[in-house]
Amino acid sequence: MRKIALVNQKGGVGMTTTAVNLSAAIARLDRKVLLVDLDPQSNATISLGVLPHEQKENTSTSYALLNGAPFNPLKLSENLHLVPSSIDLAGAEMELTSAIGRETILRDALADITGYDFMILDCSPSLGLLSVNSLTTATEVIVPLQCEFLALHGISLLIKTVELVKKRLNPALSITGVIPCMYDVRKGLARDVVVEIEKHFGDKVTKTKIRSNVRLAEAPSHGKSIFDYAPDSYGAEDYMALAREVVGIEMIQKTSVSPYVPSSVYTPSPVVTVVPAPAPEPNSADKVMAEVLPDNLPVPEPIAADVPLIETPAPAAEPAPETVVEMVPDPISQDLAPDGLVEFIELIPLEIEDLPSNSP
Repeated sequence: MRKIALVNQKGGVGMTTTAVNLSAAIARLDRKVLLVDLDPQSNATISLGVLPHEQKENTSTSYALLNGAPFNPLKLSENLHLVPSSIDLAGAEMELTSAIGRETILRDALADITGYDFMILDCSPSLGLLSVNSLTTATEVIVPLQCEFLALHGISLLIKTVELVKKRLNPALSITGVIPCMYDVRKGLARDVVVEIEKHFGDKVTKTKIRSNVRLAEAPSHGKSIFDYAPDSYGAEDYMALAREVVGIEMIQKTSVSPYVPSSVYTPSPVVTVVPAPAPEPNSADKVMAEVLPDNLPVPEPIAADVPLIETPAPAAEPAPETVVEMVPDPISQDLAPDGLVEFIELIPLEIEDLPSNSP
């Protein structure tokens, strides 16, 4: 069983939203999931339609488990069970302060639980004793991170806390994923934040980025996961892709060969034996035609040699010779002799009215 703690000491980064919808998505991938709400505000519990004051008496809350109560979770579906939170958990920090082995009480309470593929711990937005208990219980840490500048400041303190718990209390603990949440590709700041966390965490940053989506914000008010409230939304698409990525990490760690395929939907392919088809028999019509046609058919006469098979086109007519037209020089533009000038003047008709008058 994989035990994953969702931790971030900064609130409002999408931690509870990720815990609820990631658990619901993995459950839809035919995996049994136990979601443990360790937040005194009971946000994950309320988001799944369970009100703290309406819980059944025999249901084991996270506070009851810390006090040694038997394990009896709420069965939300066949593959998704919930250990709800309650208002009593608000005083657990003070009670754990004086308890012996206070950092490992939750691990001891959940040690004998079996029958699940995933245990997801939704922690409160702090690094108090409840969060430390979840880190000692889990073997993996996934950090939901808001794509804003201030979200980068608290990540260094979280890394130091994880390293300290790993060194002193839980050697198997490691950060296996960082999830960019509330991602808006239109904002340059969001892209810059992703670049910065990829520089530090490398391939631990999930390929799936949870985009900002109104349906994700509306789903808790209806007491439903995003898959029950808006299955066709971008939020449902992103969390299903994230679930496949998280489940894929599990398969790589175990086999490193084939991708994850749920056992309930796997059906072996039937064995198909290919039998060659028999050669086709001659057509009966061909047999009849062969019997009807005689063997001594007359041979057609050859075509006469002097009859052209292809009609030869007539030769093209020769083009007519070009007629050279000699240009007659313009008499005005030439230097005329005196006689020619007289002849030219005689050609011009004159009117008597045009002649100059000698009368005074």
